[in-house]
Amino acid sequence: MKDFWKEPETKKINKKRMVIFISIFIILLLLIIIAILYMNNKQIRDWIDVKILQKEKTQNNLPSIEIEEIDNSNIYAFNRYIGILDENNFEIYDSVGNKQDTLTIEITRPIFNANNRYLVIAEEKGQKIYLIEDKNILWESDIEGNISQVTINKNGYIAVTIVDTMNKTVIAVYDNHGEQLFNINLSSTRVVTTSISEDNKYLALATIDTSGTIIQSDVKVISVEDGKSNSEAMIKTAYNGENNDLITNIKYQEKDKLLCMFTNKIISIKNDGTIETLQEYEDKKISFASIDLSNSSITIEEKSSGIFTANSVVNIINSENKSEALYTAELITKEVYTNNNIIALNLGSEIEFIDTNAWLVKRYIAEQEITRIVVSNSIAGIVYRDKIEIINL
Repeated sequence: MKDFWKEPETKKINKKRMVIFISIFIILLLLIIIAILYMNNKQIRDWIDVKILQKEKTQNNLPSIEIEEIDNSNIYAFNRYIGILDENNFEIYDSVGNKQDTLTIEITRPIFNANNRYLVIAEEKGQKIYLIEDKNILWESDIEGNISQVTINKNGYIAVTIVDTMNKTVIAVYDNHGEQLFNINLSSTRVVTTSISEDNKYLALATIDTSGTIIQSDVKVISVEDGKSNSEAMIKTAYNGENNDLITNIKYQEKDKLLCMFTNKIISIKNDGTIETLQEYEDKKISFASIDLSNSSITIEEKSSGIFTANSVVNIINSENKSEALYTAELITKEVYTNNNIIALNLGSEIEFIDTNAWLVKRYIAEQEITRIVVSNSIAGIVYRDKIEIINL
């Protein structure tokens, strides 16, 4: 018979398990507190960036590429590499400054354009063009007429702007195998720039007509498939800018959003033809603007911080959800470079690399004025007279 008068045994506490649980809880709590302080306190954020995350780099303490005749060399950053073109030799270096390959590129005045793992190099006012994937030449060709500019999408499709032909301008479109898909002939307008959508379906042209009393800026979206068959219906969307609006750039971003930058605003044109204004800055002191990013547009406004000082306020607008992020650099921006999700601010003897969420990626401090930078989505080169210092982003 069960003994009802027997006292129940006391349940033992597993002290080791309890210590582990409390330790994990304390660590998580500390991480949450640090994250909150990092996001909301600039002084703490700067200290963590420098002391813990090692985001601050200084001149002469980075991997570098030694170079003798920097003035005669054409330098470009693409994907994970830095390329140096000199005397028809295109030397490719990795992120620690080791030479990976040398390609023969018969070009002396190069036009570069890169996207994803593809790089196109063309001869300015010449006929030669090359497509490079990673470190290999996929194809090369000679163009009829003179090349004025090239653009490439992330799949290696290329639009070549050709001048000095029977027409005022010709746009030739090539796939990533070097097959010419079609030409577009323009007789009365000047092409500012072109862009190809990420799905290879659309080609956008930004043109300016100055033949009348006012400047007319236009954007046309052309179906690549209909262009191949020379269909009259190949123009899918047309946007006519307002009187004297001056267009400066267009860019297909993620999900085939076409951004158009004017001297006073940035707009988005959707596939159905609807127009949305992302930024207007006619009445602001905007020193720089860019849409050459994967999913954002930026403007940089100078704002006074003292009698003789000013800050650079970077306003980043997400093209998808229109969210806004601000980043303040405590110096005046001399130049700005953008690629994919990276924004590089040249502040004189300092460069701040930030991302499109307005977080600092890297800070570079030099001992002298910085005059030349090359930037890709994952690597940057600071060009000096006798070397290129490399920063991994």
